[in-house]
This record gives sequence, structure tokens and C-alpha cells, in this order.
Amino acid sequence: MTRKGEYTAGELLAILSARQLKDGQVVFAGVGIPLLAATLAQRLQCPGLTILFEGGVIGAFIEPGKLPPSTNDQRCTTRANMVLGSAEVLLLLQRGYVDVGFMGGAQIDQYGNLNSSYIGDPKKPKTRLPGTGGGNDISSLTNMIVAMKHEKRRFVEHVDFITSPGWIKGKQTRSEAGLLAGGMYRVVTDLAVFGFDETTRRMTPLALNPGVTREQVQENTGFKLEFSHDTGVTEPPTEHELSTLRMLDPERLYIG
Repeated sequence: MTRKGEYTAGELLAILSARQLKDGQVVFAGVGIPLLAATLAQRLQCPGLTILFEGGVIGAFIEPGKLPPSTNDQRCTTRANMVLGSAEVLLLLQRGYVDVGFMGGAQIDQYGNLNSSYIGDPKKPKTRLPGTGGGNDISSLTNMIVAMKHEKRRFVEHVDFITSPGWIKGKQTRSEAGLLAGGMYRVVTDLAVFGFDETTRRMTPLALNPGVTREQVQENTGFKLEFSHDTGVTEPPTEHELSTLRMLDPERLYIG
């Protein structure tokens, strides 16, 4: 249990992720930290945020202490505008009605490609992961935010499989592959917040979290990072942010 003024890595990740969202946006949120962060943003700076779930829910407003374990759970439907089939919700992506996709990932590379399929040799993988679900659709058609724990085994030079495309091989390769909309926008971790260079499309540190050094971030990343002279420091969570987050997740299902 944390004391006043202290916070866990999960709480920091959720709060920094929530700060990336803007009022009036439509966000397609995955389960876990993305769902919690979107719900937190609704309570703080984004009362007009519309949350979509892959299970078909549009305009959810999750009740405190009732975070759903999946996006198909009926708790997702509280105060929702409507509930559609999964195909109809994914069609909203194709029609350009969704601003932001918000997911986690098992593995990410320097160009923001996500792997949630398998780790290792495809013929005999070390680990089988859940797969795409709607992840490929979301990353192909929206501006993406990814929230994940920062570990060297997760941040790799090249993912073992591109489940959800980011900037593919950098530069213009995303548009050359036929993906004309969206792209990877932000990666939020327990160590830092990252963007992507406008020209090369490589992952670039924007701000380090309080107490984190450049060396620590590089040691936990499997590819070379280019730090600029103006790489900043994220603002620590406020008491209001922390109290609101803990009200939403009193059993600490997502925040640890």
C-alpha cells in the first residue's frame, strides 16, 4: 500500500497515459491500463471523451470499483450511448470516426510495431501470445498510444512478428504499404514518454519520468535511443490524479 505522496509504477503509467488524451476525442481502448487511463481522463480533463470498446460498446462511463476484466463484460455498458456488434464498431475505424487507438503490447520495436502473436521462431515459438483481436485494425487506422512496462526484452530492435503495424520500417514505409491514416503517436512506460521522429519515424524519448536517468532508459531498451538536449522530465502525479485513480480502482486490479 502506498503512502501519501508515493505511487506505484502502475499508477504512474495510468496517469501519464491519461494525460495523452484530449477532450472531445474518440478513443478505441483496450483492456487493462488503456481502459483505466481513458476512464481516468474522462474524470479529469476530458469530460467529452468518447470511449469505444471492441466488444461493441460506444460511449462507456465505467463506475468506480467496477472495472471490467474484458471489453466484452457487461460492466462496460454503463451509461453507454449504444451497443453494437464488433464488426460495426470496427467499421467506425474504417470510416474515420476514431481519433486514437490505445493498447498495450508484449513487444515493441524502434518503429512502433507491436507484437502480440508469438515470441521466437514462428515454427516453434518460445511463447504464444493472445494474437491480434482488433489490434491490427486499430493500429492501421488510428493515431496510436501504447502503454507498457519498460523492459529490454519488450523493447527490441525488430519485433518477432508485426501484429499491429506502427511505422513499419520507418520513413514512408507505412504509407507505401497502403496505410494512409494514423500511425504511432506516443509510447508511455514506467520510465519515460516517447514520440516518433517526423522524418525517420524512429522512437524518440520526449520526457523521462521523475528520478529516471538516460542511462537507465537506454539499459532497458534493445535499440539505440537518440536523446535530444531538450528531453524533459514528466510532471509527477498530483494528489488529485492519484485519489481519482484509486477511487476508480480501489482493489488495485490494474495499478498494482
